[in-house]
Amino acid sequence: MSLSSMLQSYHSIGEKRKNYVYSFQENKFITSIKKNTAKHNLDNISRTKAYASYYERNKRIKWAFLASMVSRNAGWNMTDLEGRWFTLALDWQQRFPLFYTYELANWMIFQDAFPQLLIYELSSYYNKSFFHLLKEFGVSCFMEYEWMKFWEEGDEQRLVTSLIINEQNLIQKPVLQSRTLKKRVFKTIVYSFQDLGHFSCVIFPTLEGKLYGYSVHGFQKLSNRIDLGKRLAALLFSPELHDSFHKFSIHTEHTGSRRDYEQYLNKKLYPETPILRSVYPVISHKKESQEDWIIKGAKKIEKWRGPCKRKPSEEDLTKWFIHKQHQMHGLIALRNWL
Repeated sequence: MSLSSMLQSYHSIGEKRKNYVYSFQENKFITSIKKNTAKHNLDNISRTKAYASYYERNKRIKWAFLASMVSRNAGWNMTDLEGRWFTLALDWQQRFPLFYTYELANWMIFQDAFPQLLIYELSSYYNKSFFHLLKEFGVSCFMEYEWMKFWEEGDEQRLVTSLIINEQNLIQKPVLQSRTLKKRVFKTIVYSFQDLGHFSCVIFPTLEGKLYGYSVHGFQKLSNRIDLGKRLAALLFSPELHDSFHKFSIHTEHTGSRRDYEQYLNKKLYPETPILRSVYPVISHKKESQEDWIIKGAKKIEKWRGPCKRKPSEEDLTKWFIHKQHQMHGLIALRNWL
């Protein structure tokens, strides 16, 4: 489809949204979806479990499984901040903004994506499209178009990529370009140190004690995050490894502690990160209205849909990741000794 045709389709959706009047039954659906979303959007644990449970009910929606596994990583990163090493290196005023960044992005994505997932489930149950309801949840015209296209054509890979593009655009302005978070997180020495040293990773564990994934570099750049998301999706659903990742997901309770997967690496390892709910309260967020990102982002859609900048690989990351963890712990220990 040409850019002009695409823009015309988004414009058409926007015009229909202005004039649509919901039926009594549709209003009941909207209320129910809002309640369900709020129920599961309390913290990282509830979000991760909701994504995983949804995937078990709807295997065609692969993004839900990707979201659950990435959300696990967000939880592990959160509890790292209250674990043995980061509490030695950083005071609370430095740690909390980092936690809040993970938490806000996690919350925003769920608040936007989970209604989409529930509306697809509703449509499947009644064998009727209800994607026009997405307007009530502030979902981009881009995703209404993409869900309709999926409903008609069933292209699972296109839907995964579209959801990755949408959710990363969603958090770009309120999280990555936030003046407060730029000052307190993204322009700090701590963030630069993690970024340049490739100490941050998204990992997918297995019950056999293997770790796969990619280091996170240049996280502030939208195109980098979209590319990472596509590579992670390719890895997660690779024929050779998908079953192993899925078994880990269904057999391992998500607590937020890295003990979730460290128990499979070495049962004698002492857990150095706490359970998430033992250290963090439920954080209240308020959804801020913002301009639909597709208004300015439409011209880049085809570029974002293109092949990954770096070819996805299935390299075992276990030894490298453990080395990076030891390297960081050593640097923290040295800093405290000095």
